[in-house]
Amino acid sequence: MRLHFVFFTLILVLFSSTSSAHFFPNVSSIPPWMLKNINQTAGAWDAFNKYSGCRAGDKVDGLARVKKYFQNFGYIPESPLNFTDAFDDMLESAIKTYQKNFNLEPTGQLDNKTIQQILRPRCGNPDIVNGTTTMNSGHPDSHNTSHFHSVSHYSFFPGRPRWPSNKRTLTYAFLPENQLTDNVKAVFGKAFNRWSTVTQLNFTQSESYRTADIKIAFFRGDHGDGEPFDGVLGTLAHAFSPPSGFFHLDGDENWVVEGMNTPLTTMSAVDLESVAVHEIGHLLGLGHSSVEESIMFPTISAGTRKVELASDDIEGIQTLYGSNPNFNGTSPTSIQQRDTSGAYSSASLWSGLSLFLAVGFVHILLL
Repeated sequence: MRLHFVFFTLILVLFSSTSSAHFFPNVSSIPPWMLKNINQTAGAWDAFNKYSGCRAGDKVDGLARVKKYFQNFGYIPESPLNFTDAFDDMLESAIKTYQKNFNLEPTGQLDNKTIQQILRPRCGNPDIVNGTTTMNSGHPDSHNTSHFHSVSHYSFFPGRPRWPSNKRTLTYAFLPENQLTDNVKAVFGKAFNRWSTVTQLNFTQSESYRTADIKIAFFRGDHGDGEPFDGVLGTLAHAFSPPSGFFHLDGDENWVVEGMNTPLTTMSAVDLESVAVHEIGHLLGLGHSSVEESIMFPTISAGTRKVELASDDIEGIQTLYGSNPNFNGTSPTSIQQRDTSGAYSSASLWSGLSLFLAVGFVHILLL
């Protein structure tokens, strides 16, 4: 058992950069040269702008990259073949499903609204796992309903994995090599508390990264799990379904620790707690939701701080773990504070992270 864990840890060390990430108390403390204008060329997928207006039958140089994007997030099944630059039926079908999930008109075309949604940084976790349709695409025509917000759209991973019923206190620890400050660690503590407030789960910080239930680490680029980070914006983080407990964040982001507090709307700062709350939802077993106000919606628009659980999040997590006896039953509305730029998108990458999950489960089985 311990040999398996040591081997897995060595793999991560060999394939990743674990130097400390960029942390700032607020947006105004970030040096201007580190900030990028999200309205220009800051995003990892900004080149996709040139595909606006593409439709079935077109053939455009580089369109294969768009297919790869949709494959990464579960909209195109794994294929051993190289993608072509042809706008074929496979791409049209993927776009329609994506549009339904993000409450867009399912035209099957790369119209401007669809392109703008694609450009947003997002969670590295796929929206569709192992071909299981989740989010809004599992609710036919719900993008047109006038009662959208009264419908639950939370989702789970295939098989509905969750932490065992005899384990209601989970420990979390930070990769020692990251050398995080107490202020940064406290942000994660607040994020965990938001979930424990509505469930019967409790979370305590551990000093042992090796034995903790949840392992939090900042990495840059390729870090050994098959899902490399891509620099500023793009994918910001990803996490694994229970009981794996691995939670990775992109060390290249400009992480804001004390919240967005400056009225700027063009900078690429990212609110750390907003990302953490979302990814913890994955760690506990929730998939993505098509309710834009929910924490589990895959993206957060620029300039948004979003840390309060919405009713959709609460219903989903209580389905897995029950309600906290002290929770008063009030479903707070997700608060979105527009006070500075901070495009958020997060990270459980079922296909690319399957090896990572497999090792985690082997480790658990050998305990």
